Formats: sequence, structure tokens, C-alpha cells
Amino acid sequence: MVKEEVEVDVEIKSPANKFHMFVGRLQHVPKATRYIQGYDLLEGDWGMFVFVLLFFDLNAKIFFLKMVKTCFGVDGETRVSKDRIEAMDFEKKVIQWRVLEGPLKTEYNSLLKTMKVSPNHGGPGSTVKWNVKYERIDENVAHPERLLQFLVEVTKQIQKMFKI
Repeated sequence: MVKEEVEVDVEIKSPANKFHMFVGRLQHVPKATRYIQGYDLLEGDWGMFVFVLLFFDLNAKIFFLKMVKTCFGVDGETRVSKDRIEAMDFEKKVIQWRVLEGPLKTEYNSLLKTMKVSPNHGGPGSTVKWNVKYERIDENVAHPERLLQFLVEVTKQIQKMFKI
């Protein structure tokens, strides 16, 4: 199959630096969103980007980690995924996660999620761009639109923490 990508922009009121710094410290993310309930660091050290993260989502709630094992709920079903943070660039305000194991790997040969936060020029706030690059197992597998919507909802929840 051919590598494909989908993306979405989310307008937020938070400054780009503040939002990216917060998300880059994933151990704090569960405090900001009802979707993230917890996380486990499976590999590496907090503050470094060679991690495995755990995402847990039970009944539409999620957990974030670094080399991560992610548990999340889709359509009332709990799923577990293991992701690796491949890049965390605080200057460019970019974070990339690659899915290593889990149900997404049964539908996609590869899946790379990228979050880039950019300040809005000429106005307050920022834009969070989520990009998902993927290769479907076959053409019967849907494009990851539900994953994009989930990322949008998590972004909106996190930005509300800043009370701007």
C-alpha cells in the first residue's frame, strides 16, 4: 500500500511555547484533560525523548506516556498501544510519536503522529497542527479520521487548563 497522510489544525488561545512545553512534559497531561487518566514510562527517563509511553483510555479516557504503552477506548472497547517518541524539538515546537504495537498495527503497517504548535501571526493564540502519516494494511482499512478527532478533543481539553 501507499503511504498516506491526514492532518487537522486546531486553533487554541494558549501561547505556542506554553502549550508545547506542557505537552512535552507528558507526566502532567492527565491533570489537564478528562481523556488522559494516567501513563507509565516504559523505557528511558522523564525529560528525555527516547521513551515508551503508555496511553490508557477507558470509556473514552486516555493516558499518556513516553516509550509508551497506551490504553484507550474506542467505541466502548479498551485498546492498548505501545508508542515511541521519535522527536521532541522544543525550539520548533514539534513532537512525533510512532506506533509500535497494538490494535492500530493490525490496521496500519506504520503510523506516525506529529504535533506542531505555531504562534498565530498578528493575533493572540496558536495553531496546533496534527499530522498522521500511515500505511494501511489494505484498502479496506479506514483512514484514521477517528484518531484525528480524538487528538483534536485532547488538544481542546489541554488548552482549557491555561484559562486564557
